[in-house]
Amino acid sequence: MSISELQVQTALKELIDPSLQKDYVSTKAARNIKIDGDNVTLDVVLPFPANSVLAEIKQQVEAKIKTIPGVGSVTANVFSKIVAHAAQRGVKPVPGVRNIIAVASGKGGVGKSTTAVNLALALAAEGAKVGILDADIYGPSQPTMLGISGKPESADGTTLEPMMGHGLQAMSIGFLIDVETPMVWRGPMVTQALEQLLNQTNWHDLDYLVVDLPPGTGDIQLTLAQRVPVTGAVIVTTPQDIALIDARKGLKMFQKVNIPILGIVENMSLHICSKCGHEERIFGEGGGERMGKDYEIEMLGALPLDMGIRVQTDSGKPSVASDPDSRISQIYKQIARRVAVKIADLAQDHSVKFPSIVIQNT
Repeated sequence: MSISELQVQTALKELIDPSLQKDYVSTKAARNIKIDGDNVTLDVVLPFPANSVLAEIKQQVEAKIKTIPGVGSVTANVFSKIVAHAAQRGVKPVPGVRNIIAVASGKGGVGKSTTAVNLALALAAEGAKVGILDADIYGPSQPTMLGISGKPESADGTTLEPMMGHGLQAMSIGFLIDVETPMVWRGPMVTQALEQLLNQTNWHDLDYLVVDLPPGTGDIQLTLAQRVPVTGAVIVTTPQDIALIDARKGLKMFQKVNIPILGIVENMSLHICSKCGHEERIFGEGGGERMGKDYEIEMLGALPLDMGIRVQTDSGKPSVASDPDSRISQIYKQIARRVAVKIADLAQDHSVKFPSIVIQNT
């Protein structure tokens, strides 16, 4: 009994990817289906990094195809291919970077930088090539959080090589100045510094560049919205009303400039006493979830107020790097998977595939 490609596709239409919530045929993930006698081979190309689930998907796809009568061996090659997605119109792409994720908050002290670095590390753990740009010119924190010291090298005297920390490519004004030197700069100088850090760094083939923004909705945020090709933004808040007021302002700012909001992360949602195990919601309850419902935006995850997160980050070994199998790291990884899936659902950027057309008088 001969097997047809249509039979294989029909079987795969019944298999739903747990991350995309769609079947592998409608998403065009199932490709290169080849049938040789009773043997079937195919590729399953996922549009997001998925190291933690590749083996599981391979097993499910192969088992499903084997239910077709007459099928012998099945080989599914499952891998990820991350492409560039569309950003704001008229903004040039950054060389070496496919997608830029802005991590923002309306106010300081809500754990935005900690979320940014752990998000970047979680995406890298799933198999993506990831960089992090510390856009906080006045108070850079990523050098400390990544445990990186020293200054970046420049081969040509114009561009900088990114620093490396826990497998991430990183750039920060903190690499270029003394740790105790205050940046007494006005807005135009700050925005110019941000653009130079972004565009004069030799980013190497990044799937994602995570940009750790300073708090607020001022010059740097406006520069990012107008001149940097941002794929999407993640809003970080705490359940506290005063934090939510400012987080909503940050969210609305991105909406005004047509940058997609990928979701909301709620920090310090719950405190568990290290001595007695008593649970207490110190900063209120359900604030991030209410905000998500109000704006029809996904709540990506909630993180507890945990001393371990602070200790690990201060020591230059963030949670995902120092304790990748911990409950905290698993939450960060779940958030990273959702962010990557949300980006995969956005429109692709085809501009880099087309050559520039030049009209000349002859």
